[in-house]
Amino acid sequence: MPLQPGSYALGPDDATLTVKTERKGAAAKAGHDLVIDVTSWSATLDVGAEPSATALSLTADSRSLRVRAGTGGMTSLGDEEKAAIAQTIDDEILEGAPIEFRSSGVEAGVDGGLRVTGDLAIGDARHPVAFDLAVDGDGRLTGGARLLQTDWGIKPYSALFGALKVADEVEVVVDATLPAGAAA
Repeated sequence: MPLQPGSYALGPDDATLTVKTERKGAAAKAGHDLVIDVTSWSATLDVGAEPSATALSLTADSRSLRVRAGTGGMTSLGDEEKAAIAQTIDDEILEGAPIEFRSSGVEAGVDGGLRVTGDLAIGDARHPVAFDLAVDGDGRLTGGARLLQTDWGIKPYSALFGALKVADEVEVVVDATLPAGAAA
């Protein structure tokens, strides 16, 4: 079943926006691959009768990133370590930079999904991105994009004199269930 035309508001109450990182470097065994939730964000999906009449916009508070899980590493991540990572992201990596996405085009994608193109702005840097959203019959949207942090002027975190690094490429994933009734 295709998406019903209308305007849908999404956020943390009915969707997840997640950033996944991987570790690399000579000391990668000491670090963790992270799953980070964006806890303050909002999106609007305006669905038209045709995919080309559809638009997506999203804003996210970069200070709201919270580590949900860390895999690998020499020890498991406790609450203190998760909080310290969130603080480092806030203070040293994103520095509170605003995050915004605006679609410039939406077209029919694979298996009834959507192919979305647009501009992602993080702080003062703005670059085009494209990603696919899968759509199921119950109004669930899932998809994501792989991004290089350095494209937006973000220096990936490193420690131990560069022997432990967060990989430049991160994955941003959305999993949303559209509300039953859209505002017309």
